[in-house]
Amino acid sequence: MEYFLGIDYPTLWYLVVGLLFSGYAILEGFDYGAGAWHLFFRKDLSRRIAINAIGPLWDANQVWLVIGGGALFAGFPVMYATMLSAMYIPFMLFLMLLVLRSAAIKFRSAEEMLWWRKTWDIIYFGSNILISFLLGVVLANLLQGLAIGDELTYKGGLFFSFLTPYAIMVGLTTVSLFMTQGAIFLLLKTEGRLHTRLTFLLKKGMIFFIISFAATSLYTLVFLPGVTDRFKEYPVSFTIPVLAFLAVANVPRLVSKKKYANALVFSSLTMAFLLMLVAVQLYPVLLPSTIDPAYHITIYNAASSQKSLGIMLTIVVIGAPLLAGYFLFLYKTFHGKVKLDDTSY
Repeated sequence: MEYFLGIDYPTLWYLVVGLLFSGYAILEGFDYGAGAWHLFFRKDLSRRIAINAIGPLWDANQVWLVIGGGALFAGFPVMYATMLSAMYIPFMLFLMLLVLRSAAIKFRSAEEMLWWRKTWDIIYFGSNILISFLLGVVLANLLQGLAIGDELTYKGGLFFSFLTPYAIMVGLTTVSLFMTQGAIFLLLKTEGRLHTRLTFLLKKGMIFFIISFAATSLYTLVFLPGVTDRFKEYPVSFTIPVLAFLAVANVPRLVSKKKYANALVFSSLTMAFLLMLVAVQLYPVLLPSTIDPAYHITIYNAASSQKSLGIMLTIVVIGAPLLAGYFLFLYKTFHGKVKLDDTSY
């Protein structure tokens, strides 16, 4: 087993993949959340402003998904294959919805006809809601476990077996968190009547999130066996749920003071801490088996060769600063309020 800074290569790659998908959830979270409010805006101008708020960012934010998926495939090919086999339908729906969402952003304002714009408005709104929901469903299935049997292959059903009550609850919680994140982001990018409207909508979004988050947390503690075992084993890890709770509590406080930039930071931290909870709970397991713990897919039995992981970690060390620099430049360039012009969507 190869080590770097005292950490074995599979664990390091587990951290890399986790960071990539956390970046995707945080940055695309406010994109999806902004779109999830789309039909709540009554005027065509308001809808155009909301789309143009994410206009320079949404396609760049999807880089995190592409790199994360590539990193998962390269580092843990067994996990990648089994997970896609088990959740073929949600992943195909997810890809289809990504295409429809992208088309809606590009085509929605291309024509003036009312029916044209309304059609793309519905597609844009629905795709953002469903993408957010499916991401939560996938996460819930990772926590609950899948029917993985001998040779680490999926033995369960293909059609909607992933839609358990817990998966639906986590899906709704993800939608509510993204909507809160999206409303805060739009408040930073808008002014006037739309800004006032968003202030009202954000309050509704936060209520939706707090209720769904509380219900899902209670269900997790009561019905998911062993969910607190890792925290009992390592008491210091209790700091993560405490920090997550404080981050959640801080969002409405900052919103009430109209400190929207700080509120966006803490809603992003909420996502980060919640994903850290998942990572700590699962480690070193990637996909738990509901058939037999002997069939768990772990970072060790699913990893690529040590040489492959070493080469890829070298690429990460080189590429990470370049990626960070690109996003700093992008967000600095397009900061400020949205102004529509001839090049706008």
